[in-house]
Amino acid sequence: MSKQVLDSRIRDFLHKGTIIPAHPLALNESLQLDEERQRRLTRYYMAAGAGGVAVGVHTTQFQIRTPGVDLLEPVLRLAAEEINKKTSVEPFIKVAGIVGSTAAAIKEAELAVKYGYDLGLVSLGGLKDFSETDLIRHVAAIAEIIPVFGFYLQPAVGGRVLSFNFWSKFVEINNVHAIKVAAFNRYQTLDVVRAVCNSSRSNDIALYTGNDDSIVADLLTPYRFRLNGRTVEKRFVGGLLGHWAVWTRRAVELFSDIKRCVGDNYQGVEDLLARGIEVTDMNEVIFDARNSFHGCIPGIHEVLRRQGLLEGRWCLDRKEEVSPGQVEEIDRLYKMYPANVDDDFVKEFIERDKKKFGAHTITSTI
Repeated sequence: MSKQVLDSRIRDFLHKGTIIPAHPLALNESLQLDEERQRRLTRYYMAAGAGGVAVGVHTTQFQIRTPGVDLLEPVLRLAAEEINKKTSVEPFIKVAGIVGSTAAAIKEAELAVKYGYDLGLVSLGGLKDFSETDLIRHVAAIAEIIPVFGFYLQPAVGGRVLSFNFWSKFVEINNVHAIKVAAFNRYQTLDVVRAVCNSSRSNDIALYTGNDDSIVADLLTPYRFRLNGRTVEKRFVGGLLGHWAVWTRRAVELFSDIKRCVGDNYQGVEDLLARGIEVTDMNEVIFDARNSFHGCIPGIHEVLRRQGLLEGRWCLDRKEEVSPGQVEEIDRLYKMYPANVDDDFVKEFIERDKKKFGAHTITSTI
């Protein structure tokens, strides 16, 4: 398969900056794919104003790749079909999660290209026997198939600490166009940004936050380094986040406020920093950070269930459930931060969506 080149409109939109939710998996009680709700979720993210979605990532559940489950291709296909129906002129970025050994990752990259995905979000989790040099070769091989969206995953959920030297080599791979930094660590975040600023490809790589504990701060902060007698600045232009899989309309509005604040010489920044603390509090609950993220996916599902976008909070692994007290904490969020939830928007969206697309359910057996 020949190397896919990133479309110029998508590239420009990626660098302008947008919000990209990580797409959940809609299941029914029998753990079958709920195609109706899966498609509706994609349409919700478009209606809410997101600029793309990431499919086949952690939020979509890695078990979709398990033999006998085999849901990676269906979820990639369903999202692509809904996005391809989009009629507005604004671009919409399709990102496919890519995991596994080099041979497996290449197959996933080829599958993503088959369904018209723009970029592959390459997770390096699970490759603990790979040296950093091996990882660079791994990413370079994937980049021969599809444009790459890099991913710094925090060690607490399967990632590893990667050196500044690694990122300096990573950013020189020609078909790398963006990096999601989800290190949840300021020092490691700085390693990535400094490596990009030092790179000959600094202007070719868009930075997206995945640091759920500092989403707003990342988007507000100019990262500046004095290099070779000149100041080089880089900013996080957007985010690719599981947190944005819920209350997405409010996330879009917050993102717009952040862009406006930066453009207005930081007028209103104090209010945005305060809102950033609210977002971090909400993320801690939804992602179940206090319990090592055990209830992360069920927490996302619980919000979507309350809104009517999902039927339940079931996961492919039945042991994956909310932690004790997590549901009560979600209740607290609703009471404490009503301005940050988009339930009214979702209710109106679902009513419109059912009128337009109907409400019959098509399922695929696992």
